[in-house]
Amino acid sequence: MVSTFPNPSSVDLSRIRLSIRSLQPQLIEWRRRLHQQPELGFQEKLTAEFVSQKLQEWGIEHKIGIAQTGIVAIIKGNKLPTEKVLAIRADMDALPIQELNEVAYKSQHDGVMHACGHDGHTAIALGTAYYLQQHRQDFSGTVKIIFQPAEESPGGAKPMIEAGVLKNPDVDAIIGLHLWNNLPLGTVGVRAGALMAAVECFNCTILGKGGHGALPHQTVDSVVVAAQIVNALQTIVARNVNPIDSAVVTVGELHAGTKRNVIADTARMSATVRYFNPNFKGFFHQRVEQIIAGICQSQGAKYELDYWSLYPPVINDVKMAQLVRSVAEEVVETPVGIVPECQTMAAEDMSFFLEEVPGCYFFLGSANPEKDLAYPHHHPRFDFDETALGMGVEIFVRCVEKFFS
Repeated sequence: MVSTFPNPSSVDLSRIRLSIRSLQPQLIEWRRRLHQQPELGFQEKLTAEFVSQKLQEWGIEHKIGIAQTGIVAIIKGNKLPTEKVLAIRADMDALPIQELNEVAYKSQHDGVMHACGHDGHTAIALGTAYYLQQHRQDFSGTVKIIFQPAEESPGGAKPMIEAGVLKNPDVDAIIGLHLWNNLPLGTVGVRAGALMAAVECFNCTILGKGGHGALPHQTVDSVVVAAQIVNALQTIVARNVNPIDSAVVTVGELHAGTKRNVIADTARMSATVRYFNPNFKGFFHQRVEQIIAGICQSQGAKYELDYWSLYPPVINDVKMAQLVRSVAEEVVETPVGIVPECQTMAAEDMSFFLEEVPGCYFFLGSANPEKDLAYPHHHPRFDFDETALGMGVEIFVRCVEKFFS
């Protein structure tokens, strides 16, 4: 639950234009419909059909079936002639979680839930598309709205990029937001540089020699070897990483043994590695294997290691971060306001877009403890204050107007 920030009872909505405030009931309706039909990565068929139906209804040019279930909408302003292109990205997928909320719009798909706010992201992107299509005379240039599948896993950004989503017309910059229950309603977390961490993963199997618990000298105890490895892995951050940098190695799974009096011949562990500094790419893989190999050699064990990189860090462009912050300062009036140094060790495949073009990914506070809407992301009772939907549309629209001005 969010407890470190004041309750958002004094949020001022007067800076949101009337035409977007009047869109709020529709935003809620769209979000709740999407919430009821959550779909996992690359399975977002119902979601994509709903998005495409709305875009078609509004006369917005769009392409479907990109990276399986992705959609790209194109809206051209006619205020002044310019070839600049701004992209807005929203993710659509849900999580394999059984929802515990007892609400009218509860998930109707057993074991699947929008527990991270992606239903809200899609609704905000739809609202932005609708508004821009109705007000093309108010902005110049071209806006591409990217509805992306599979952010949670296995990652839809890279396949969309490979499918040419940033081309024809070529995107000059990109923005995106994440509704964030770690911040109170309306608060914006935005910063230049690293916002979210890179994430790398590994699975390791320790191959020892099993035997009787009373005769350890006849064995190579995989549990003892694994325990030493788990402890030693923590020294990478503690002693190999500059204390000014942030990184974390987490062994989330460790499985070994079948009986209390049997020394296990194998132990299996799974872990994640997270960091902000892109210069660490390749470093952790090397150190993890050195530690595992060294301990195994000293204990007479062998190992099998599978190590891979999932997402790079989310690195915001300085100018685009300043654009978003300047817009947020115009829109947001909350007890906390702007949080310029907001960071998290969570990862996001928005990072692949930001490797290709300059852009900014930011957090929009959506927690409201007064309404019991402050459970953390990926919790079975996750939900957010839907007032944030209109705020998101207003911020996106102002970013469009300012980018092309």
